[in-house]
Amino acid sequence: MITRTTILALRTLTHIARKGVGRISAVRDVATELGESPTYTAKLTRQLVRAGILRADRGAQGGVYLARQPRTITLLEVVRACQGEIVGNYCQPGCAPQTTCSFHQAALELEQAMIDVLGRWDLEKLMKRPFVSSGRDLPCVMASAVQQRRKSGD
Repeated sequence: MITRTTILALRTLTHIARKGVGRISAVRDVATELGESPTYTAKLTRQLVRAGILRADRGAQGGVYLARQPRTITLLEVVRACQGEIVGNYCQPGCAPQTTCSFHQAALELEQAMIDVLGRWDLEKLMKRPFVSSGRDLPCVMASAVQQRRKSGD
């Protein structure tokens, strides 16, 4: 449900937010620090700028920075910027939910539940514990490849 692009967006946003609101980060530096492709990260940050989540300054000292406080940036907003609208309604336009089949009713409930949960979580909450090392073979998807190597001692 959450794509690789959205996860990278969340990792990018938490990385930028930890530097402080209004602090400019060069996209290439963010990509390097996260162990990601600079081209892919640049494409992603453009999507976040278009969505009003990030702002961008051009030029030699340019880069990106949070457009708002972390507590005002919801996961729902990030998902919509990266993946589009959450769609659980598979009915034809004008179809009343109370007259649909059970599958459609379940899909609508799932859509609303996702919207509710993603709307409750914000960037500030994610920053409180941005990633953990579980000590198992399953790395946290929020940790960068660089952070994973540091934890494993490589």
